[in-house]
Amino acid sequence: MTDKKKAILLLEDGTIFEGKAIGKSGTYSGEIAFNTGMTGYQEIFTDPSYYEQILIMTTSHIGNYGTISKEVESDSIKIAGIIVKKFSDTHSRAGEVTSLNDLLIENNRGGISDIDTRALVRHVRDKGAMNVIISSELTDVEELKKELAKTPSMDGLELSSKVSTKEPFFMGDESSSSKVAVLDYGVKKNIVRCLTDRGCYVKVFPHNTEASEILAWNPDGIMLSNGPGDPSAMPQEIETVKELAKGDTPMFGICLGHQILALSQGLSTFKMHNGHRGINHPVKNLITGKGEITSQNHGFVVNREEAEAHSDIEMTHVHLNDDTLAGIKFKAKKIFSVQYHPESSPGPNDSRYLFDEFVENIKESKAQLV
Repeated sequence: MTDKKKAILLLEDGTIFEGKAIGKSGTYSGEIAFNTGMTGYQEIFTDPSYYEQILIMTTSHIGNYGTISKEVESDSIKIAGIIVKKFSDTHSRAGEVTSLNDLLIENNRGGISDIDTRALVRHVRDKGAMNVIISSELTDVEELKKELAKTPSMDGLELSSKVSTKEPFFMGDESSSSKVAVLDYGVKKNIVRCLTDRGCYVKVFPHNTEASEILAWNPDGIMLSNGPGDPSAMPQEIETVKELAKGDTPMFGICLGHQILALSQGLSTFKMHNGHRGINHPVKNLITGKGEITSQNHGFVVNREEAEAHSDIEMTHVHLNDDTLAGIKFKAKKIFSVQYHPESSPGPNDSRYLFDEFVENIKESKAQLV
């Protein structure tokens, strides 16, 4: 194996790390974030919610089990770049498996390895999220600073239009008795799969589809998907959900969809210090009193105090690490949402029951119309 090229990592606050280049040689920038998951890196890297982010993986070894075509959550790698401690050029699984390095190159993505990721994560945890640039081409720090200055802040940045489908498409059995419209803000494949596995016929709509077009399909339920960026930078989508929520169609929002639903009801969102990203986040269901270990990926959150004070909304879930809002429901309608990923992939299945509740809401709603 030939020696790897040197790579430089420069944070917005001037902090520098030096390591080795991985993936495709080049220069990559975006908002830095860290994920605490110990497995599932391929699903994480292809999650559209990570679009334009440079991701630190806190587990020591990445790439050791390779990549496989079925373990993807979108059609390509969505992260802007990766940062790891030890990067494996070989993989343990046999069969139709390719190396992570080859997948990165195929997707024109790269990053840096062989740096002290524990020190970097501690720095980001203390200082908060910021932009970062990684390069195996540019070695001059002043030149890197100029390039980094061109990277936009995630605060106020709309990104769903970059990852959403351009045209509607269908999944599932057309003869199904339950039709679900999915508003695609950056939907993961497993969200759609969790719906079709429960007998739903799904039509996935582009992020900017108007309420009238969605309702013209006469859906029995509406799913508001996950996605990247700042929810407050999506006024058209917020207005659409506000219009949809006036009706009686059951709705279910996940992550960005949860935030847009909250914004449509007059609540506000704010950018977190460094966000929640991993497959080990504890959440309490305030309705049942049970705890859940959840998969999470978000840098914005809904204002808890406003949700608690809202006359038409009930808080249903809370994050046990920092007491942030993790779920809401409408008191008078079959509409609810959560600030985490019940479809997991990767992650535990503790929260899959939420899809069952959504489907049950659809059945109850249809029964009332008979």
